[in-house]
Amino acid sequence: MMSRSSTITNPDWLQNSHAGELLRSEFLEPLEMTPDALAEAIEVPTASLKAVIEGSRPIDAELDLRLGRYFRMSEGFFLRLQDQYELLEAKRALNGRLDRIVPRAA
Repeated sequence: MMSRSSTITNPDWLQNSHAGELLRSEFLEPLEMTPDALAEAIEVPTASLKAVIEGSRPIDAELDLRLGRYFRMSEGFFLRLQDQYELLEAKRALNGRLDRIVPRAA
């Protein structure tokens, strides 16, 4: 018997979480850590970190290195989260126009 509920696998319909949102939900909340405490620990301005967490500022290479060191993650981990977010947002903004581009033959 087939399930009546459908599983959404189309990336155009999935929630696209900003890297800052993942930083908050997967790192700060489980540790019960405030953005202020993290900003102090990694020596960045609190306002800049809060802007990342709110999704109004992207994670850059310097912040990635600081977060990676603090949380013992690989260099580039947080940048890759940011890149995935930006790629999906760009794909959504193109709204099918990308499909009309014919790949060049080798």
